[in-house]
Amino acid sequence: MEPFKWAYIGSGNIARTTAANISKGNHKIVSVFSRNLEKAKALAYQYGAKAFSDFDSAVNSDEVDGVYIATPHTSHVDYAVRAMELGKPVLCEKPVGVSLKDVDTLIAAAQKQQVYFCEAMWTWFSDVALTVKKWVQSGEIGDVQHVEIHYAFPGILMSKNSRVLTPETAGGALLDIGIYPITYCYNLFGVPEALHCRGTLKNGIDIKELVTLDYKGFSCKLHMSLCSLKESCMIVGTKGKISLPSFFHMASKAILYNDNGKQVFRGKTDYLTEFTRAAEEIRAGKTQSQYIPFAATRACMKIMDECRRQMHLVYPFETEKGENA
Repeated sequence: MEPFKWAYIGSGNIARTTAANISKGNHKIVSVFSRNLEKAKALAYQYGAKAFSDFDSAVNSDEVDGVYIATPHTSHVDYAVRAMELGKPVLCEKPVGVSLKDVDTLIAAAQKQQVYFCEAMWTWFSDVALTVKKWVQSGEIGDVQHVEIHYAFPGILMSKNSRVLTPETAGGALLDIGIYPITYCYNLFGVPEALHCRGTLKNGIDIKELVTLDYKGFSCKLHMSLCSLKESCMIVGTKGKISLPSFFHMASKAILYNDNGKQVFRGKTDYLTEFTRAAEEIRAGKTQSQYIPFAATRACMKIMDECRRQMHLVYPFETEKGENA
């Protein structure tokens, strides 16, 4: 089969990381667009692609099978909608926007153009997370009693100009890393009955928070922070428990403990699996992903909107427009 051909929008760290990963499989980058043409040229040269300073020219080619958007999330809506209006399927880095309004704009564009759109949430393209979901839903640990997830990295030590620390690019812990534990719980248990968020704001962004998602009979406690380094997930039930030393960052195993003893599932969480499965869905004519359906993207953004409301976190560009978080 011919390689799946991608137009890359953005040339920063995540674009370079995914490019290195997917080049090991049946994928080819054919064009790169960036506002920084020199960076676009550098990435394009490395993979035998063409660099463009014009978005439409990078995307609007019969050679392009799909568009991958890897820019700061404040620009995702504009680029994704423009790509879909050109009839191109889109795999867009998470979060696909900064509010529920953004998500609804993207879904409406995908439905109007009848073209594939998917949030690039690699966790749920992975067999590791999918196996955890199977264990939970098949009753391997009985009724869930408690869930505890930690995800933190020392982003506070990054350059002050980093998008992660910049209010103008919707930086902060919640949208950048909190989306992972929130999405994990949603995919396992659905929409919570209630949620509570306690966060710490500094220099216009949230640097850490504790989000509690309440479900019938149990709660999920999600700890996210830009101030430390920690990652783990524990799901405890009446008949056993599931442990993931890493649930997001290249998660490679999930461990099930129950009356039958210990069972270890090993697999990969990587960009190649994500891109390959997205490409398969596009080639099959799907307009939304079975791994990350519109409902999941929408529900998780709605949760994050409520977290921001409870923290009183409003980004500068929202104030300027007279919008509320």
